[in-house]
Amino acid sequence: MQRVFVLDHNKQPLMPCHPARARKLLKKGKAAVYRRYPFAIIMTHRVGGDLQTVEIKFDPGSRTTGIALVGDFDRGKEVIWAGNLNHRGHQIKSNLNSRRAIRRARRNRKTRYRQARFNNRRRPKGWLPPSLRSRVDNTKNWMHKLARLAPLTQIAVETVRFDTQKLQKPEISGVEYQQGELAGYELREYLLEKWGRECAYCGAKNIPLEIEHIQARSKGGSDRVSNLTLACTPCNIDKGNKDIKEFLSLKPKRLKKIQATATAPLKDAAAVNATRYATGNVLKCFSLPITFSSGGRTKFNRVKLGYLKDHWIDAACVGESGSQVVIPKAITPLIITSKGRGSRQKCRMNQYGFPRTGPKKQKQVKGFQTGDIVKAIVTKGKKIGTYIGRVVVRSRGSFDIGSGEKKVGSISYKYCQLLQRADGYEYT
Repeated sequence: MQRVFVLDHNKQPLMPCHPARARKLLKKGKAAVYRRYPFAIIMTHRVGGDLQTVEIKFDPGSRTTGIALVGDFDRGKEVIWAGNLNHRGHQIKSNLNSRRAIRRARRNRKTRYRQARFNNRRRPKGWLPPSLRSRVDNTKNWMHKLARLAPLTQIAVETVRFDTQKLQKPEISGVEYQQGELAGYELREYLLEKWGRECAYCGAKNIPLEIEHIQARSKGGSDRVSNLTLACTPCNIDKGNKDIKEFLSLKPKRLKKIQATATAPLKDAAAVNATRYATGNVLKCFSLPITFSSGGRTKFNRVKLGYLKDHWIDAACVGESGSQVVIPKAITPLIITSKGRGSRQKCRMNQYGFPRTGPKKQKQVKGFQTGDIVKAIVTKGKKIGTYIGRVVVRSRGSFDIGSGEKKVGSISYKYCQLLQRADGYEYT
């Protein structure tokens, strides 16, 4: 299991300790709970202590970034904490599209509304779209959080470059091609991510997979990434140069899925390319030794050590130190989902772009606000029980607690106890 972060009496980070030791310190009154997610304790009297080398590692991704803390002990390098950071770039893009559509509709109706100003604004050097900037900011925020909780001594980051032009047009060369790198390993890794690391024809997992042409080259198929998929050896042999519609005539749903996935755009690859330098630059500002490593090195280390594929495991295997890292079997990563801190929008709009709520928004209700992590112990009524999770406040004082299918509604604020203030993230 993960180590517990420890701070001394002056809020300076000490070496993380085993959960059993943290329980003893809390029980004896030598420490108190400092933070719930990630869990950290603070010593009541102790100041200072012996420290070992702790390296923080990042595996940046379009949708999820893996984070791992690796301690250098006498017995070797070992993962002491791990997490998967889920980004909200796609949600930000959707929100901006919705806002743009509402504003354009109001301007077209010639109603009283300010004119468009986007042509008057200059983009600063290093500007990124908000959906991409959020990925960089999330990584920066968690570097800040973990630097306050653990005695970090160095940083390791994986840098992957997906050559999108080569993926789309493998035969490009000469003057037409000026990007510098060929597809190579990146093409194989991209296909593994795109097709979910399973056979596209039968869905088999955890077996050797081969690159397969959807339309056989003997029938005019190309080497473009949109014509490539993954298949197990039996399916690859069975299909041969058959037309995919003929081969999957008895599996119409799988045929439809393959056709849709094959023509999917390269948005994720482009997002990783666009943010890799920005992520490296923000991490350089922490004044710690930093090393950059390729995705090929990460995969080589992971396969050599026999670990399964996951973002936090990839983070642990980043760089030269990843070739000898030990991952305890009982460790479970903290799943961190970016939720934002609300909206600056003064009032909500209906489908026609007219205000449907008042201009004043009550941020806090009975001392709680949306995003706070609370514990509710309901002692009477139809919903007797204990509930812990992220709260969504209502002005009437009846809250929703939890997320997804585990969400429970209409819990009175009287039963709620604050565990941690909102910080823009949800934890599971």
